[in-house]
Parts: sequence; structure tokens; C-alpha cells
Amino acid sequence: MREEKRSLRQQQIEAAAHEVLEAKGYGGTSMLSIAKAARASNETLYKWYGDKQGLFQALVTRNAEEVKNHLVSELETDHDAMSILETLGPKLLLLLTGDRAIALNRAAAADGSGELGQTLSRAGREAVLPLLEQVLERARAEGQLHFDRTEEAVGLYLDLLIGDQQIRRIIGQLPSPTPSACTERARRAVQYLRRIMGRSPL
Repeated sequence: MREEKRSLRQQQIEAAAHEVLEAKGYGGTSMLSIAKAARASNETLYKWYGDKQGLFQALVTRNAEEVKNHLVSELETDHDAMSILETLGPKLLLLLTGDRAIALNRAAAADGSGELGQTLSRAGREAVLPLLEQVLERARAEGQLHFDRTEEAVGLYLDLLIGDQQIRRIIGQLPSPTPSACTERARRAVQYLRRIMGRSPL
């Protein structure tokens, strides 16, 4: 199968996997049910993804891909760190509170084995967090932010950006965010971060 056709077929399979996941939850989702929904052979799914865990890792990885690629490309430029955060924020907020991310998080919460939660952490948080740390360290090197521990600075930024948005989405108390709302929240997060960490401690 030519590469572009395979890529398109994988996107179709992964879209079907999201639909089955939302309808049946992680425990009720099988490779066979996804194959049927995608009108693909069970053998193809096992050949391409290995097993259900491999398929869901692909879902998480694809969901985080835009944010990861954005960070990688921005870190290769000489853009100042705070402007990187301003363009990153809306993408990161949509990544963590968008419909697909919420479906995956709900499934992870219902997965008694903890396997999906581990996959979410590896393919999502652990892939993006080191890049975000580099952005905050650039802000410190540029004199825009002042802090001792990088992980604490990253934690503060994420608290300001996300707050309780993700958990409220998971429990159904918040609608899917609009792009404009994400942009405004990201702008405020950077503004507050400057106020809190923008001055050198005495």
C-alpha cells in the first residue's frame, strides 16, 4: 500500500476507534469492534498496531502531535519564549480539553488495569513536558521569568492555563472550548505568569 493511502487508512481506523471508545468505553472496545466500525480487517489492525494498547497509543500520539511539532519547530527558532507560550497555549488547551482527549481520559479513568492511563502519560505528557520545560528555561535565560526549579515554573504555567478545565470537561460540567476562548485563556495565562515570575526575587 502506498504511504499516502496507508496514512489515510490509518486516520480512518483511528477515527473509528474514537467512535467505538466513546460508545463502549475502553473495556468494551476490542480490535474486532474497531475493525468492523472502520470496515477494515482485524488482521490489518494487528499488523499495523500490534494490539489494542498499541492502537490507543497511536491515538494519544496523534492527538499530541500538533502540540509536540509546534514546540519542536518553535524551539529551533530564535523566537522569544513568552511569544512561544502565547502561540502554544491555545493548541495545548485544545489538546487537553478537546473532545478526543476527554474521551481518552474518561476511558483511562474507567480502565481498571491502568494500562491506558500509562499510555496517556507516555505518549502525551511525557512527550510534551520536556519541550515545555525548554521553553520556560529559555524564558529564564532571556531574563523574562525568574525561578529556581523548572518543574515548578511549568506546573504554575499549566495551572494558570488549564486550571480545572480538564476535570470539568471530563465530568460533563463544561462544554468543548471554542478556539477564541482558548486564545483568550492562553493570553491571560502568560500575562499572569509574567506578573508572578517576571520579577527577580529580592
